[in-house]
Amino acid sequence: MTQDQVLHILFLTLVTAAKLAAPILLAVLIIGLLVSIFQVATQIQEMTLTFIPKLAVAVLILIVLGDWMLGTLKAFALEIIEISISR
Repeated sequence: MTQDQVLHILFLTLVTAAKLAAPILLAVLIIGLLVSIFQVATQIQEMTLTFIPKLAVAVLILIVLGDWMLGTLKAFALEIIEISISR
């Protein structure tokens, strides 16, 4: 395996990881911000209040986008196998 192939595989890995993590991270970030604004407005300073909404949104995103995520992982795995066979 050449250095170019290794760098290409590394690039594909990082792009795929970013594609898969971005929807969940962005949704949890937005919910965390909204809950924080709610806590400031109501002066409720409970640390565990943010946990349940973030968890619920993360699970919802996984349910909604799970098929797309698995398809992306499958395409990534097939491309890696193709690269390793063609060497």
